[in-house]
Amino acid sequence: MKAPDATGSAAKKGKKGADAKDAAATDNIEMASPGEDLDPHIKKGTEEDVDAVGQRNIGGRGMGNWYSTNWEIGTGKQYSMEVEKSSHLVTDPVVVEYVNRVGQNLVKNSDAKVPFTIKVLDTDEINAMALPGGFFYVNSGLILACDSEDELAGVMAHEIAHVAAHHAAREMTKMNYMQIGAIPLMIFAQGSWTGYGIYELSQLAIPLTFLEFSREYEAEADYLGIQYMYRAGYDPQGMVSIFEKLDALEKHKPGALSKAFSDHPATPDRIADVEQEIATILPARPDYLVTTSEFDQVKARLARIQNKRGIQNKKGGNRPTLRRVGTSNNDPNAPPGTTSDQPTLGRRD
Repeated sequence: MKAPDATGSAAKKGKKGADAKDAAATDNIEMASPGEDLDPHIKKGTEEDVDAVGQRNIGGRGMGNWYSTNWEIGTGKQYSMEVEKSSHLVTDPVVVEYVNRVGQNLVKNSDAKVPFTIKVLDTDEINAMALPGGFFYVNSGLILACDSEDELAGVMAHEIAHVAAHHAAREMTKMNYMQIGAIPLMIFAQGSWTGYGIYELSQLAIPLTFLEFSREYEAEADYLGIQYMYRAGYDPQGMVSIFEKLDALEKHKPGALSKAFSDHPATPDRIADVEQEIATILPARPDYLVTTSEFDQVKARLARIQNKRGIQNKKGGNRPTLRRVGTSNNDPNAPPGTTSDQPTLGRRD
């Protein structure tokens, strides 16, 4: 079992007010070991039964989820195209293959019913996001923030759990229930059912619905993600250590995390719930995977890629730039019909 993260603990010391109270509360939570207080009354096939992972239908279509798997895949594909239009992907084959392999191993040991497409975004922001239908993006900033493979696996397992439990579709269903309650007012205001249809469609265009979830769903993603990590062979304490580390980083350097991460901090209650789960529903094992030399190699390789990008971005950054006019001439004394490709400077009066 790993020792508590020294960096995270140091970051908590010296905090004042509420931060100090949260830090003290977190420090007082004892690290749990799988099986140390195993519940003998776990019902087979339930969400608590880790042996049933892959055979359960968590949050599937029904009263709480009106959406089909095809809808999830189609919607996720649509937004994945938008993500890739506005982002840079890491294309280094060693990095991409490694992250995909770690992710697919977690998917194989999850309740997900869709295939996953896993890619790495080239950005310093610490984040990972799994869109409906299994379109999964891991930021390079997250990989560099992790100190071990089980920490990376902890964040990835949490995100995979959002997809496995159909959280985006369930959030949409909740919104639809609220909209149905407002139908009479909407009809009165707009005079037809068309107004309701437009209103409903406008909600589908909000990507945050697929990225930011209620505390209930975040807790469920923790609960399931721990099980997926465990099934994949990882030390489940990796999820605790990375969430504590990211929480400390956000307090020390606000804005380092994505909004979706920072909106759901690793509060003492959240950490305590995860520790209780580790102790009560995960049977003991002789050993767990904490990290690998390959993780260290990939992290170093990714750091070199980012450093190279940073150097390239700085080249010419302090040089004055001129706007080039290629199809018109701003000189009022020039003969009509002439053009110039030379840079044009405007004189101030």
